[in-house]
Amino acid sequence: MACRLHLVLIISYVHLICLSSQQDTEFVYNGFDKADLFIDGLAKILPGGLLQLTNTTELQTGHAFFKQPFDFDQSSSLSFYTHFVCALVPPKLGADGGHGIAFVVSPSMNLSHGSATQFLGVFSISTNATSSSHLLAIELDTVKTVEFNELEKPHVGIDVNSPISLESALPSYFSNTLGKNISINLLSGEPIQVWVDYDGFLLNVSLAPIEINKPDRPLISRSINLSEIFQEKMYVGFSASTGNLLSNHYILGWSFSRSKERLQSLDLSKLPLVPLPREKEKKLSPLIIGLVVLLMIPMLMVLAGVYVYRRKKYAEVRESWEKEYGPHRFSYKSLYKATNGFSKDCRVGKGGFGEVYKGTLPLNRDIAVKRLSHDAEQGMKQFVAEVVTMGSLQHRNLVPLVGYCRRKGELLLVSEYMPNGSFDQYLFHDQNPSPSWLQRISILKHIASALSYLHTGATQVVLHRDIKASNVMLDGEFNGRLGNFGMARFHDPRGNLSATAAVGTIGYMAPELITTGTSTKTDVYAFGAFLLEVTCGRRPVEPEMPVEKKYLVKWVCKCWKQASLLETIDPRLGRGFSPEEVEMVLKLGLLCTNAMSEPRPTMAQVVQYLNRDLPLPDFSPDTPGIGAFMPVSMVAESAIEVPSVRNSSFSMFVTHTILDGHGR
Repeated sequence: MACRLHLVLIISYVHLICLSSQQDTEFVYNGFDKADLFIDGLAKILPGGLLQLTNTTELQTGHAFFKQPFDFDQSSSLSFYTHFVCALVPPKLGADGGHGIAFVVSPSMNLSHGSATQFLGVFSISTNATSSSHLLAIELDTVKTVEFNELEKPHVGIDVNSPISLESALPSYFSNTLGKNISINLLSGEPIQVWVDYDGFLLNVSLAPIEINKPDRPLISRSINLSEIFQEKMYVGFSASTGNLLSNHYILGWSFSRSKERLQSLDLSKLPLVPLPREKEKKLSPLIIGLVVLLMIPMLMVLAGVYVYRRKKYAEVRESWEKEYGPHRFSYKSLYKATNGFSKDCRVGKGGFGEVYKGTLPLNRDIAVKRLSHDAEQGMKQFVAEVVTMGSLQHRNLVPLVGYCRRKGELLLVSEYMPNGSFDQYLFHDQNPSPSWLQRISILKHIASALSYLHTGATQVVLHRDIKASNVMLDGEFNGRLGNFGMARFHDPRGNLSATAAVGTIGYMAPELITTGTSTKTDVYAFGAFLLEVTCGRRPVEPEMPVEKKYLVKWVCKCWKQASLLETIDPRLGRGFSPEEVEMVLKLGLLCTNAMSEPRPTMAQVVQYLNRDLPLPDFSPDTPGIGAFMPVSMVAESAIEVPSVRNSSFSMFVTHTILDGHGR
């Protein structure tokens, strides 16, 4: 009895090992110098790890298969994912070549029946359209075959048991940046990436040049039930053939897995190089050599002129003190290229002191570049230091400042690009859909969290000093991000803030700005105006409105006294909101805009109020300071102490380099 039990356990253990090995089999080859493959025909592994399927010999085939079969029985998940890099190199670049490469899933590694030319070494006349073939091929065909009803140009196709494709397309890839398909020349000799993904229902085929990441959209997508085609054990590999038209067919790297999550990435930097054909050297006559020499002299002069021009074109201002900020400094050339030379097509906004451009850095990283003009010499070191320090702030609801660049009379500020623009575009522009209350309260919580971080979470207290809807950016998921730190400053309670205190936007500026200067409480006041702005769908000051409605803070307080507080909300909200929550937000806005700074809550408390973790304190519309709006105007600003002449030009520059959001 004990022996039988041991035997059953051993058999079960062996079965589990076999089943696990079948399910987990996966591999990746960054070059094939150590690969143990089954190869036949012209196929061979060259020194350096390049797998060559065919050379420039007429009417030949070559095959290479992974030796271990894969279990595709219907009891297991019928899916597979592969990524490989290939190159099709004709004897002379720019000439026609043939016939192509195919990724193959076959019940056998023996494809000796496969014919050359248009059959790609996979099919033959005798096996054409025979369901017993159990063959799947993803072809990169470079020659048109009339009897196969193929496309006029080189194409990519899905073949099942027949060289006649179920689905085909001209070779191209979808550009995420340009939003359209870009053609690929299969016979360029350049490496081409190919992805084949099958999830048990949908078969996707994607192409891309070696320097491009996998496109978001596949080139071909076909619903197909491969369980009706595959046998229990199948092999994966490659096949290629030549005809009267010839090509060297290469595979540089290959990754395969039955699981999408476990598909290993190819290391493109380790792939072997593709040998390109060389032109035959021709002897030049002395006359031609002499003419070339004569032409070289003016050409060198032209090149020297171009070099000097380009040096001036990309010339930057660099000083010794900037060395400590090196990692945060971009070269002007990199920003010039990222924005296509600051072209109009890349311009996304314009402000009083400059413009904003969308740019794309290598690896498809989108940035916003604020191109600001200035003539301020003094104070630039301090400003750059603060920009760099602001860039060190880490919070999910801040627009990250990436770095800067200085060039002659320009300062370029680089931040992450926010694809949905600024919040005010949705609040006040009818061409954009009005945000729902759920979106609005979510964005209010995001900005409150960001301000709380600036006031208490950062290593040094940061005052934003210009909180409003146009400085709230929206990322790709419509999350609120606080941006535009053109007026932001580190808070120094001992500093003389009266010299530059009254900066900001009328309607968001606390009354004490002209007397005691900026503090965290002035940011709270601006956030309170922002709360009312978002809830009521109008700006804090509307000069064209009737007197009783001109100032938003006073109007909301008056409506509260008349028990008609909900009449102040944005009519575009409809009915999709909680009256209790909206009423709480309006009262919180009045609490934050109290004309006296002491009763205002901290931003940490504001976060708690918005999250309903803390009830609002007891106060009424008759509480001193509530609804007492006292706008800070430019007239009042004249009473402020004037900064020294030495720094006045730079102060004006900092004060006015304000581009709402991305400048839109």
